[in-house]
Amino acid sequence: MHDPSLNLKLNQLRLIAAIAEHGQLQIAADMLAISQPAASRMLAEVERVVGGTLFVRHPKGMTMTLLGRVLARRAAAMTVGMQDMARELQLLRQGKGGVVRVGSVTGPGVGYLVPAIRQLKGASPDVEVMVDIAPSTQLLRGLVAGDYDFIIGRLLPDSDRADFSVEPAGHEVVRFLVRRDHPLASVPALPLAELRNYDWIIQDRGTPIREVVDARIGGTEPRGLITTTSLLLMVALLLQSNAIAPMAQEVTDLMTAAPIGGFAALDLAEEIVVPPYFIIETRGRQLSPAAQRLKALLQSELHQR
Repeated sequence: MHDPSLNLKLNQLRLIAAIAEHGQLQIAADMLAISQPAASRMLAEVERVVGGTLFVRHPKGMTMTLLGRVLARRAAAMTVGMQDMARELQLLRQGKGGVVRVGSVTGPGVGYLVPAIRQLKGASPDVEVMVDIAPSTQLLRGLVAGDYDFIIGRLLPDSDRADFSVEPAGHEVVRFLVRRDHPLASVPALPLAELRNYDWIIQDRGTPIREVVDARIGGTEPRGLITTTSLLLMVALLLQSNAIAPMAQEVTDLMTAAPIGGFAALDLAEEIVVPPYFIIETRGRQLSPAAQRLKALLQSELHQR
C-alpha cells in the first residue's frame, strides 16, 4: 500500500529539519525564506500527511515528539544528500575539480592532517580543500549539517553513536609552551605544581585539554587565567610575558621548530594525555573520491606515528 508520507516535498523536509535544529518556527521560516504563517501551514500539511503531531509548542519554542524525531532525522539526512548532489552537479557544470571539506581538533589537524593535505595537493592540484580547526562540539554540529565530509574529533556524551561511523585515530599529549627565555624553560622534570605561580593561557572549561589539566592540578587554579581559543593571541601573549600555555604536543613541536623561534616547551615530570580522538563520518553517507583519498592519506599518516 502506498504511504502518503512518500509524497512529502523537499521544502517540507527542509522545514522539519530546520525546526528540529533550532526549536523555533520563525527561525526555520527565515531559513527557507518564507513567512511564519506559510511555515505554519506547511507544518500542518506535513502533520496531516504523516498522520500525527511532530512538534509540541511551548513558550520557549518547539520540542519534537517521537514521530517528529524520526522524521527530522530522515529529513536532515535527505536534505544534506540533496545539498551534496547540488554541489557535485555545480562542480561538473563549472569544470572544476572536487572539493573536500574536513574539520579537526588542533593536535591531529596540525600533526597529521596538514601532511595528508600536502600529499593530496601534490597528486591532485585541482582539488580544493576546506579545513576548519575547532572544538569537537562545533565540528560534530557541522558534520551533522553536512558542512564536512569527515572530521577528526571526539563524540560528545549525548551523541548517538548509531548516527556515525567512528574509527580510532589517536590521542593528544599536552605540553606547556613558553617563550624561550622563560624562567622555567631550562628546568628539568618540572612538577605540575611549580607552574601554578604563573599566568596560564588556556581554552575554556569543557574542552578536553582544559578538563584533563584541571583534573591534574587538583582544582587549585594557577595565579591568573587568560581564556582564549585564538592561537595568534596566545602567541602574542606568550612572547610578551611569563605566561604558560598548555596545548597539544603537535602545536608545541611546530612552534618550537619554527624558523622564527622564540618558544620552548617545558620539561614536565609527568605526561598528560587527553582522551582519544577519532575519524568520524555520518553513517551511510558516501564520501567523494577526493575525500576518500584524503582520508586514506590521513590514515597512513596516523599509522606511521
